[in-house]
Amino acid sequence: MPANLGMAQLSNAFLVAALLCYSLAVLAFAGDFAFGRRRGAAAGTQARARVPELVGVGAADGSIAGDAATDGLPAPDSATGDGPANPRSVSKSVEPGTKPGRWVQAALAAVMVGLVAHVLGVITRGLAVHRIPWGDMYEFVTALTCVAVIFFLGLMIRYKAYYLGLFVMGAVVVALGLAQTVIYTAAGPVVPALQSYWLSIHVTAITLAVGTYFVAAVLGVVYLFAERHARRVAAGRPTGSDGIMRRLPAPEVIDSLAYRTVMFAFPIWTFGIIAGAIWADQAWGRYWGWDPTETWAFITWVVYACFLHARATVGWRGRKAQVVQLIGFCCLLFNMVGVSLFITGLHSYAGLN
Repeated sequence: MPANLGMAQLSNAFLVAALLCYSLAVLAFAGDFAFGRRRGAAAGTQARARVPELVGVGAADGSIAGDAATDGLPAPDSATGDGPANPRSVSKSVEPGTKPGRWVQAALAAVMVGLVAHVLGVITRGLAVHRIPWGDMYEFVTALTCVAVIFFLGLMIRYKAYYLGLFVMGAVVVALGLAQTVIYTAAGPVVPALQSYWLSIHVTAITLAVGTYFVAAVLGVVYLFAERHARRVAAGRPTGSDGIMRRLPAPEVIDSLAYRTVMFAFPIWTFGIIAGAIWADQAWGRYWGWDPTETWAFITWVVYACFLHARATVGWRGRKAQVVQLIGFCCLLFNMVGVSLFITGLHSYAGLN
């Protein structure tokens, strides 16, 4: 069935509108850093001291751990009574009592409007091609960035992590901008090998996982800068970005949020690999053939598994844990871009070769 060009053009219009809204959101987040209500040094220190625990998962003894020793978060001040009475309780705020200012409210509104346009863009692309709209690299990137925005919007609302919006939404704007320009692919049918109901299962799972890993990677990069800034402050050395870093959550909180994000994505990625193996058996008569994409998907799985295992068993936190996490994301990027575009294999369906 030929593509519906009218729907394809409508999809492009929605996605461009989403890109513009996200760009405005980035400007608003940046405006909050530049012109928003500033916290004094004492207020910032007090807020960091009162950071509540988040639920920790995967302690070495198999229990749920939410205290500072098991999850890398600052412990509540028992002398002042700050923090939850129950050290294992769940908090929904990175900074208790923090309310978004006008700049952040404007940014959140722009993100929500952009997300509506983004979702409509993905849906109309599917209507244009009469299938699930992630059959080539362009569609895959537009879908995974949509997942990233949905996940991070929920993260911001749940934990009030508004000051991370500049970095995550900035990365989304770059990825979606590249999709709309460099890797854009006109609407059309997919190759016969992809004309299967397994496209809706395998690639959907991979899209959800990659979109979530995308958020974790941005949080990991932000953590490295925030942790470096904290070390420089502790050593009494001058810092050139104190106004920005002081408004971010404590490095331990960013580390914990990145960890939870990877924990959410990892089972979905695992399911996606298993579903891909079943699809490969139906399409090619074998579950696993060490095709380049299969190999790098497995390498990515191993690296993220090492990240989670090291954190749960030997207590890796902070810089070395985030470095491992970012290595996993680099493997994922190489699989998506390098393998898909430059290495010939059974999964060369990017639509750009």
